[in-house]
Amino acid sequence: MNTIIAQKINELINKYDIIIFMKGSREQPLCGFSNTVVQIMNNLSIPYHTVNILEDTQMRQGIKEYSNWPTIPQVYIRGKFIGGSDILIEQYQNKKLHEMVEIIKGSL
Repeated sequence: MNTIIAQKINELINKYDIIIFMKGSREQPLCGFSNTVVQIMNNLSIPYHTVNILEDTQMRQGIKEYSNWPTIPQVYIRGKFIGGSDILIEQYQNKKLHEMVEIIKGSL
């Protein structure tokens, strides 16, 4: 993996409480899975940052290698890789995601 890309990813993950590497942006998701994740985060009313991996091919491949996860979107909360849209849906439905977000809201 390109160390410059790995360093950039690491800096982004550590800069934001919640960051989503996705296709498109929160304002204009460019795939259904990315849109699902955006809708979940919007429903939780928590600040989050997005990175459009379509704008940078090195980032697009790099994030997959960084997390050892083959699909996009990828969600990180407080530096920890949570997963993609399927995992986020499951954690939203069983309220585990709500618990993670409440901890962040309490420290804002």
